[in-house]
Amino acid sequence: MSHLISCQDLKHSLDTVNDLVVIDCRFDLTAPTLGLTQYLEDHIPGAHYLHLNDDLSGPVIPNQTGRHPLPSRDLLSHKLGRIGIQSGTQVVAYDQNHGAFAARIWWLLRWLGHESVQVLNGGYDDWRAQDQPTTQDLPAPQPAPFVLQPPLTQVVRQPDWNDPNIRLIDVRDPARFRGDHEPIDPIAGHIPGAMNLPFLDNLENGRFKNATDLTKQFTSAGLGDALSLVCYCGSGVTATQMILALLEAGYPEPALYPGSWSEWILDPGHLAALSDATR
Repeated sequence: MSHLISCQDLKHSLDTVNDLVVIDCRFDLTAPTLGLTQYLEDHIPGAHYLHLNDDLSGPVIPNQTGRHPLPSRDLLSHKLGRIGIQSGTQVVAYDQNHGAFAARIWWLLRWLGHESVQVLNGGYDDWRAQDQPTTQDLPAPQPAPFVLQPPLTQVVRQPDWNDPNIRLIDVRDPARFRGDHEPIDPIAGHIPGAMNLPFLDNLENGRFKNATDLTKQFTSAGLGDALSLVCYCGSGVTATQMILALLEAGYPEPALYPGSWSEWILDPGHLAALSDATR
């Protein structure tokens, strides 16, 4: 099964699937309340809202964690159960367009062992562009027992950039990777040895490229099948979009470095590289 779902297929599921939970993950890093405001204005019928900072991340510990540490598995499981997710529930997550925030909950659910989860390809922008139904009505909670299962994902707590079998992928935009500017974190640059594959390059006309084109893109970038892939970004969020794209392209499950750049730079012994790797 694809990790993506089209607007047409989601509309069909809304009409035919009983055990379906839709999650609105719209968010703006520069305006943390905007996503909830947008959700209250209109959203996909039946969708619940989960906030990146409050629901999909754990508490930030100064000088110890990055900007969006992983949440407690138990606490997140409780929150997901409150909105009706249980074993076998089909889950669809969406954000405004690029899929990165939706991929965060996609990855987190799989981290909790829940396999039946997809990201809406094209996000809410595509849903609206296709004149699909929207509403301001808030769904009534229907709590269900969410049962933790072994993770379907891989996590790397401290990537070993000296291991020749590991390919470290930085998914931020090229200017941040090169250290030309850093709008969020206090230090610019990237982890030594990383290559730059911007996550927005996985999209075309607002949707994910098809599997064939993604495979060609990653092959051209030099990603071999024998390599162990580790993805990171600024805080472990947009990197999940790259993991989804790599799975769509047929690669084995890449690992996520959850702390990413914002955690890496907290260690004074870590170096920040500038323009030492190819894109």
